This record gives sequence, structure tokens and C-alpha cells, in this order.
Amino acid sequence: MAENYQSLSANSDFEVQVRAATVYAAHEASMFLGGQTIPVVNAPNGLVKIPVLSGGAARTLGVAGFTDGSTGTDYEDVNVDQITTSGSVDIVCDLIASRTVVRDLGAIDATEIGRQLGNKVAAQFDSNVGDLLATLTNYAEASATTLTIEDIYGAIGAIRATGEMGALFGFVSADKYGTMMSEIGSTAFAGGDWQGAALQSGSLGSIAGCNFFVTSHLTNGVAILGGDAMRIAMQKNVDVEVARRAEAVGQDVVASLHAKAAIVDTTRGRFINLAS
Repeated sequence: MAENYQSLSANSDFEVQVRAATVYAAHEASMFLGGQTIPVVNAPNGLVKIPVLSGGAARTLGVAGFTDGSTGTDYEDVNVDQITTSGSVDIVCDLIASRTVVRDLGAIDATEIGRQLGNKVAAQFDSNVGDLLATLTNYAEASATTLTIEDIYGAIGAIRATGEMGALFGFVSADKYGTMMSEIGSTAFAGGDWQGAALQSGSLGSIAGCNFFVTSHLTNGVAILGGDAMRIAMQKNVDVEVARRAEAVGQDVVASLHAKAAIVDTTRGRFINLAS
């Protein structure tokens, strides 16, 4: 008499393994989900309102009292310079999901299934962010198709001029990566150890205080932004559900992510459009 086949519905380890592999793969593959480049805001109900703040000022305290820097008038108390809001940016989370069916055929590698699902979810999310990066305020480059170091410095300077003195992040489209590496190999970067290290490792590193990364989810350009230029609303991070699917003689495995990115302050980002 043949033994009964033990399907995946009885394998409690499968769901744990595939979930761990999916979450790990998604965060390893994504350039944005970790929140290091674009801050993440929790959105428990799927909607978050990011206030756009402005106003407020500081004044100089003189010997005789509090001196207004513009009028020279002395005050005993610090005047109120109200911080105001000019509205808000509403972010409604997207649902991103990837599904596969694992049949009861045995020899199932849960980690490989999780890796594939995690990569797909991460790729879709990063693609959405890449589309958004291309809508940042356009920086008028020196040439329509060729990236120069003057373009990089100019875009960074335009952002700094708005008062953004924090960390900057740059994202180079994979199709323009060769152009940027050629520029790094030119005389504009000659005479320093950084040029040799960049050409040897292929890592762009930091230019003028901006850390650069290469992404396949951006096309025809370079996006540079400060920490307050964008936000990611996160209702639910990468997760996996496994459910029995009898008609498929196997399991439904669905990886999902409830999140969306949005531009909050257009002045703190620039896109160098190198479309031919």
C-alpha cells in the first residue's frame, strides 16, 4: 500500500521560510524601502498627510534687551514668529503584490520562492519611485545628452541655494552610468585617489557631499534630492500570506506591500534630464 503524500498544507515550516526569504530579498534589492535615502512615515490607515511648514524667524538678543535685527528696536520679550502651514501633501498607499502557486510536487525550495517574490515586489516599488524622481524640478543641463561635472555641481548648488544643508542623495540611471564614469575618468577629477578608486571599484561614491547610487528604475538622467524632498507612506511593510488552493493542488503564495512615495518639497530636489 502506498504511503500518503504529505502536501505543503501540512508543512508549517514552509510559510516561515518563504516569508523570511521574501522580506530579506525585498529589502536587499530595494534602494528605497529601508528609509535610508527617503524617510518612511507610518500610515496605519493607508493615508498620511505631510504638512508643508514655513515661516518662523530668530532674532538677535542685544545688551539692553531683545533687538530686532531688521528695525534695531529693543524688546523685553522675544516676539512670536509663528510657524505656519501652507497646506499638506496627501499620500494614499498603493497595494503592490506578487503571487505564485506552489504545487504539491515536493522538493520545494522555500527560500528561492521567497527571493523571487521579494525581488518582484521591490522592483515594482522602486520603479514607482523612479517614475517620481523623474518629475523633480528640472535642472537645465549644459548639454542635452552628455552629463558633465558642471551639471552635477550646478544641480547640487541649486538645491543648497534653497537652504537645504543636510545630506544629499543622487540616483544615476543605469543607461547614463557609463557617461558619468567617463566624466569621472576625465581631467575634471584627475590628481586624486578618489578618481582611481571610483574607476577601479565602479562605485560612484560621494561627489560634492552627495552620495550617488546607480538604479535601473530611472531612465535618461540623474536625480538629486535632500532628506526632506520626499516621503514614503508605509501602511504595511513587505509580508507574505500562504493559503491552500485545492483546485491547483498546491498553495497560493502572495507577497504584498502597502506603501507609496510622494514629493513633499519640490525645491529640495533636481532632475538632470539627459533624454536624447
